[in-house]
Amino acid sequence: MITIFTPTYNRAYILPELYESLCRQTYRNFEWVVIDDGSSDETSALFEKWIDNSDFPIVYQRQQNGGKHRAINRAVRIARGELFYIVDSDDRLPADSLAQVVEQFGHVKDDESFAGVCGLKTYFDGTKIGGECDFDILECNALDYRYKYKITGDAAEVIRTEVFREIPFPEIDGEKFCPEAVVWNRIARKYKLRYFYGKIYSCDYLPDGLTAKIVKCRMMSPIASCMCYAELAATKIPFVQRVKAAINYWRFRFCASAGQKPRISIVWYPLLPVGLCMHVKDLCFVK
Repeated sequence: MITIFTPTYNRAYILPELYESLCRQTYRNFEWVVIDDGSSDETSALFEKWIDNSDFPIVYQRQQNGGKHRAINRAVRIARGELFYIVDSDDRLPADSLAQVVEQFGHVKDDESFAGVCGLKTYFDGTKIGGECDFDILECNALDYRYKYKITGDAAEVIRTEVFREIPFPEIDGEKFCPEAVVWNRIARKYKLRYFYGKIYSCDYLPDGLTAKIVKCRMMSPIASCMCYAELAATKIPFVQRVKAAINYWRFRFCASAGQKPRISIVWYPLLPVGLCMHVKDLCFVK
C-alpha cells in the first residue's frame, strides 16, 4: 500500500482538484491521509462528504496550527502504507503516477540501501520544473542528484514510511516551519533513491503557498533554518555550495533570540559579515 499524505490549511477552494486526480489513479492500493493544520474554511465539510463516498480509504485529522513538518510527523505515525508520498493540497497526480511508483519501487524493494524512488515534478502544462534533463534511471543519493549530476527543480520523492519514522522532522518549540531539506539531506547521508524519468506530479506555485513566502518563514523559524544550513555546510558537496550554505546560516542566525543555536564550524566565521548584510536586506524587504 502507498500512503498519500496531504497537509492542508484553508485550501477548500482547490482540494477537489487533488481529490479528483486521486480518483483517477490506475493503481488503487493506496490510502489518503490528510492533516488539517487548523483550517477555518470548509475543508472539514469536504472530507465528511468524501469519506462517505470514496472508494479508497481517507484518514482526515485536524491539529492546532503548527506547520507542515509537524503534520508530516503525525501522518507518518498513523500511515499504513509501505511507501509515503507527500502531495501538497494545491497539486495533482497524473492518472498513472502511483502505477509508475510501484513499478520502479519493485526494482529496489528488497535492497535496504534504497530509501525509495523519485520521479519528476512538472507544471500543469507538463513542462518539467527546473528545465529538462537527460537521464533514464539514476541510482544515487539526493545530494549527488543535485550537486554531482546537477539536476535542477523540485522532485517527487516517494519514501519508505519506516525511513521517515527513523528520520523525522525536528520539532522546535515556538517555530512553525522546518526546511524539508533538513530531512532530505539526512536521508541522503544514509540512503540512495532510484530516480526515474517519469512525470508523476503536477503542480504550480500559488500566491498563498509556502514557497511564495519562504524567506519570511525562515526568518520566523531561525533555529530550524540554521540547522539546515549548518548541516549542509558540513556536507561533502561542491565548495561554492558550502559557502552559500554558511552565508545563509549567518543570514538567519541573526533572527534567533538568545539561547541555544545550531553551531557551525569556525572555518565559516569570516562569512559572518556577508550573512549580516543579507539579514539587513531581508529586514528591509520582508514585511
